[in-house]
Amino acid sequence: MSETSTPVSGLVWRLSTRWRAAIDRAVTPFGVTHAQYSVLAPLSTLQRAGTRPSQRQLADFTGLEPLYVSKLVRSLEQAGLLTRTPDPADSRAMLLSLTDHGSEVAARATTAVRALQDEFTAPLGGVDSARTQALIDALRTLLEDT
Repeated sequence: MSETSTPVSGLVWRLSTRWRAAIDRAVTPFGVTHAQYSVLAPLSTLQRAGTRPSQRQLADFTGLEPLYVSKLVRSLEQAGLLTRTPDPADSRAMLLSLTDHGSEVAARATTAVRALQDEFTAPLGGVDSARTQALIDALRTLLEDT
């Protein structure tokens, strides 16, 4: 089968597999997995914006399943990268905060992932190119419609 006849699903799967593996390699030196990074980086973004999200809010922000976020949060807490405290406004919710070490790990891992994004998008003209933006727009459309 030629490259041009490969089904879209196969291409998306191959690209996502390659991307996840590359991120795992990039963030492993900082003691986290790709899955943990997918929670750590958005939490860092929210925290820098002055928000202390609940696990549910973080799940909504990332688009990940709440149960999956809960498991990742527990592992990050055990690693000393974040803390969970009860929400005074909702006894069922836990508020999340990065520790100082967690903030440092998130910053270093994000720098590594940004460099990886530059490398991955270079064939399209780089992160800020029109072709990369078109790809991002197309992927968002596909995610919204499924």
